[in-house]
Amino acid sequence: MTMETQAPLNVSSFFSKENVNCTNLYDHRGWAKVLLPMVYTGVFIVGLSGNLLALHVIWPNVKKINSTTIYSANLVVSDILFSLALPLRILYYAMGFHWPMGEGLCKATALLFYINMYAGVNFMTCLSVDRFIAVVLPLRFSRFRKVHNVRNICIAVWAVVLAQTLPLLSMPMTNEEPNGYITCMEYPNFEKVEGLPFMLIGAVFLGYGIPLITILACYSALCSKLRLLAKTNQLTEKSGRSRKAIGVICCVILVFVVCYSPYHVDLLQYMIRKLLYRPDCGELHDFQISLHITVCLMNLNSSLDPFIYFFACKGYKKKVLKLLKRQVSMSFSSVVRTSPDGSSPDGIGSDKIHMSSRTYLRERSSMIKK
Repeated sequence: MTMETQAPLNVSSFFSKENVNCTNLYDHRGWAKVLLPMVYTGVFIVGLSGNLLALHVIWPNVKKINSTTIYSANLVVSDILFSLALPLRILYYAMGFHWPMGEGLCKATALLFYINMYAGVNFMTCLSVDRFIAVVLPLRFSRFRKVHNVRNICIAVWAVVLAQTLPLLSMPMTNEEPNGYITCMEYPNFEKVEGLPFMLIGAVFLGYGIPLITILACYSALCSKLRLLAKTNQLTEKSGRSRKAIGVICCVILVFVVCYSPYHVDLLQYMIRKLLYRPDCGELHDFQISLHITVCLMNLNSSLDPFIYFFACKGYKKKVLKLLKRQVSMSFSSVVRTSPDGSSPDGIGSDKIHMSSRTYLRERSSMIKK
């Protein structure tokens, strides 16, 4: 009996040995080292500025903080930590999937990446449940929206997130490729972990499936409640609290669909394929490309989360609108100052008024003399 027929006895070791011979896994680095840095630079600028603005709005009003603001503040902290790690990832992609900065920094950026992912999912779920309680069950479960209880819930969420991510520190994150490139936090580097397909399928259901079902259930119950109230009281549709609840959950669902769904669906389908048969190098290369795209989409969450704050935090909404009005007025002023002939429309209009008044006075004096 040959070694090839004995290999299925250890599924994980088989795939790790098989993939060592795959030399095409990073053949797309030509376009990836241009496109990915561009996208991540945009995510870094928009995400960091939007979340710093949210922190600027939330921090001075910490004494007036409520449950929604606390969950949003924790989401802000998670996004800012992730944004601070993005420059190193941008450098990694710009160098064509090469990480010369060592295993320690690779693990640090990986830890921030996964903390942001799990914290984002969990705190968005908390926001949806909070809006559900505020509208559907405001009396029965109001204790869960009290500030001291919400803070305890946030501590518990961070404990769960750390429990999910800290084991990553024991796994190898970098791998030296035959061509001399050192990859960091790439999927093939994890295939040495025993039972990887089962671990990742479980992570998809726990980290994505259950939160998604919870969010959709909250949204369905909330819409049903508002529809029922609208039949008995027409003023319900104009209620600010109802609009705020719908806005928050709609934004959360949007972020889930755009950011988290492609990555988790992609991961799930490939892990199922690994359990059914042996994907070849071509399939693994296609999966690598799809992972780089879907991970890129998932990281957009840090720049889309400020849209959630727009509906969740009243102060954030006012601050953004105020900045937009100021920007519009400054733009209008610059247009006025740079009008033709170096004069403003108001100046031209005033000159016309003065000229017409002088003409009127001359005509009046000539009539008097006659």
